[in-house]
Amino acid sequence: MRTDQSTRCLMSRFAHAAAGICLFAALAGCTATATQESSAEDEGESRGEALTAGYTKTKYPVVLCHGMAGFDSLFGVVDYFNGIAETLQAEGADVHVTHVPAFASSEQRGEALLAQIEDIVAKTGKAKVNLIGHSHGGFDVRYVAAVRPDLVASVTTIGTPHKGAELADFLRSNIQNGSFTEKVVSKLANSLGTLEGLLSGDLSPQDSLAGLDSLTAAGAGAFNAKYPLGLPGTACGEGPESDGGMRFYSWSGTTPLTNVLDPGDAALWVSSQVYKEANDGLVGRCSSHFGKVLRDDYTMNHLDEVNQVLGFVAVFATNPKSVFRAHANRLKNAGL
Repeated sequence: MRTDQSTRCLMSRFAHAAAGICLFAALAGCTATATQESSAEDEGESRGEALTAGYTKTKYPVVLCHGMAGFDSLFGVVDYFNGIAETLQAEGADVHVTHVPAFASSEQRGEALLAQIEDIVAKTGKAKVNLIGHSHGGFDVRYVAAVRPDLVASVTTIGTPHKGAELADFLRSNIQNGSFTEKVVSKLANSLGTLEGLLSGDLSPQDSLAGLDSLTAAGAGAFNAKYPLGLPGTACGEGPESDGGMRFYSWSGTTPLTNVLDPGDAALWVSSQVYKEANDGLVGRCSSHFGKVLRDDYTMNHLDEVNQVLGFVAVFATNPKSVFRAHANRLKNAGL
């Protein structure tokens, strides 16, 4: 009995020490991945296995599209899709990161994206592309798929409020049309978008109010009525996985607070209080559904979904880069 107790005590101390070491490593910038959250598709990277040549080499180029207030790269140093393009390229993917106005309507952003898709197709000699849009970028890629389906092999949305974002409705209801507050907020947001454009080499005009209105329930509803491809037919169901030769996918997170070192977590936790359903801080779980829902409950917030800010994601959770990596392999295996 005494020996058993000593053994259990020793094992308990060892477990606590191991947990402490893991936590320290994670806070130092390492990413730990919980077994229960890893899927069979991304276990390879989670376990630290060697890179596999051609694992992410899709038939068509992969195009990454940013969300509202987003950018491709600032000063060529800070990337919106933090480390994701490099992860995919390391195993064979041809990746292109686009840039559209930070603040504009979904159709304005979609038109700007379409022009870049046409350039990518012309430069690569590939007939189509695999579109991946985060947040408002999900509307952009849906627009391109609707107006130029001949250029699109697949559409994937990440944390996109397809039914609208409750925060957008909250803000719109508290910022009256034509008010002084509206003018001030609009001016500040447009200035931010212009500054981001200058830092990333783009001088597109900004329209923050049009962008905000696009993400309200009414704005998203109007967009969906015109471009319904891939949308679920039920309140929280899945949409069709394919249509007209295109494949449709989506994923999202539902944990606003994931890392105490992440400067964006506090703001996302505050904004999450506006929502009635599980959300990533900006987008509700059911609102994110589009096409085949790969997963809608990752331990990620809205910024974690693209490995921001600076890769400070949840300690015991799937690495966002692993999710992109697995998805590229999925597209490859689908002949896309």
